[in-house]
Amino acid sequence: MTKDVVFDQDLRARIVKNLDQHEVRESDADGFVRASVCLIVLDSDNSVHGYDESAAKFGAEQRLKLMADIPGIREDDTLTGSIEGTAGGAAVLLTRRTAKLRDHPGQWALPGGRVDGSETLLDAAIREAHEEVGLELSAAHFLGRLDDYVTRSGYIISPFVFWIEDGVEPMANPDEVGSIHRVSIRELTRSDSPRFVKIPESPDPVIQLPIGGDLIHAPTGALLYQFRAVAYEGQNVRIDHLEQPVFAWK
Repeated sequence: MTKDVVFDQDLRARIVKNLDQHEVRESDADGFVRASVCLIVLDSDNSVHGYDESAAKFGAEQRLKLMADIPGIREDDTLTGSIEGTAGGAAVLLTRRTAKLRDHPGQWALPGGRVDGSETLLDAAIREAHEEVGLELSAAHFLGRLDDYVTRSGYIISPFVFWIEDGVEPMANPDEVGSIHRVSIRELTRSDSPRFVKIPESPDPVIQLPIGGDLIHAPTGALLYQFRAVAYEGQNVRIDHLEQPVFAWK
């Protein structure tokens, strides 16, 4: 079994160095709404943070519904919709959107949202982290930025990477966040991840990130993939060609 990635200053320095060397690709597409999201790196303990309470309540019918619209399902896929057991060591914060939301209810997401008024993209990311998961981020927590991702639903998403130390516990805003999870960098670097499938609606490949017993799709899956490839592994990887599944187009 692959070992957990140690959450320490060496890892922090590695991520900062890799992000500093990355030439951020920004989008200036007209007519799109600007949004910012946070890729928050923090420590995790699987015995404390590895439980997926929401998925534990899924019945057989709900599991079938979750898989119904996923493209490229293989015969050997044993998807459960759960990411239980994926914490441990250095991790990235992931949320499951509450079922009460109008847009993309129940889907996986990173803390974030629309840019308000004249605030900067970075300020929007910091504000959204406070509103959604109760974290007080600042410029001192900021490590760097990844590429913009343009969504089918009309958004330009700008991702910002942050680092928070031990003793800080995120708290879900129940109006927006159904649950909070810590997905280990170890899990992001699985040998079967990422995978790409074709769909008839687009010439571009749909990215799928296997996490636990589920698949994380773009935009969240694309951003997590670039975090792994660029920030952690130091590769020159782009994501603007990676497609979303049709259920995420609206």
